[in-house]
Amino acid sequence: MPRMLDVSDEVRAEIGDEEADRLLTGENAPGSYDCTSCRTPGDSGQERTSTVLFVGEETAVLAFAHATCLPSQVVQVTEEQLQGAVRSISGNTVDLDPAQVVPEQAVLGVTSGLVLIAGELHPALVVEPTGPIVRPGTSGLGDDFLPLLIEQGFMPLTELAEVPPVLHGWSVLVAMGQLHAVLQPGTNGGQPVAWWQAHQPLQVTEGWRAAANKHQQVLMFAAPVGSIGRQPREDLLRDALDKAAANGKLVGVAMPLAGT
Repeated sequence: MPRMLDVSDEVRAEIGDEEADRLLTGENAPGSYDCTSCRTPGDSGQERTSTVLFVGEETAVLAFAHATCLPSQVVQVTEEQLQGAVRSISGNTVDLDPAQVVPEQAVLGVTSGLVLIAGELHPALVVEPTGPIVRPGTSGLGDDFLPLLIEQGFMPLTELAEVPPVLHGWSVLVAMGQLHAVLQPGTNGGQPVAWWQAHQPLQVTEGWRAAANKHQQVLMFAAPVGSIGRQPREDLLRDALDKAAANGKLVGVAMPLAGT
């Protein structure tokens, strides 16, 4: 039975037309699945479903998500992360020949938390990609994430002793108490555009929202892949930020708050 699958051009390019067509006809796709994003059940025969290709160093796994949760995309992860993902979404994946895929795209992971600076709590967003970010139009194995941000006005930080300067033209969009996007200036003075946008609005804590309303700005820190990790507590997040700063792997700015 044909499936209501979204297979993006980048996913099709990685898995090939033949595999993509088998998915769309239902030959190699599950009917029911647990969404790789929200973990609730889905049915590719009844609702639009995204194909999400996770690519590790040696393994590639195709998973499925509600189209309302995630767009069809390629996500580059470490082999360890991929094996963990396979264990958590077992039964809802399609194994692929590693020779079929080439890691290309990283996505940005965003964590919210309160950061204590000079005795005061500030709302913060911490951005870390799932893989190296290369300069657009170039190829190679380097990571240009921090240089690209520095060129945009982000400040290199060696410690978190004071609030970083405001990056004018950028803002953090919070609406109805939820985090929606990080906006950057549009081209030629046009309307701001999303530098990062949540697939679904992200919940933030009441304390984070109160601090954002108080300061009317949000601190944003960014670090290369592997520098911060997903920390379960704010004290551990702060420790990871301090370590990244001491290692010269942290940039940051303050951004005005857009919304409420």
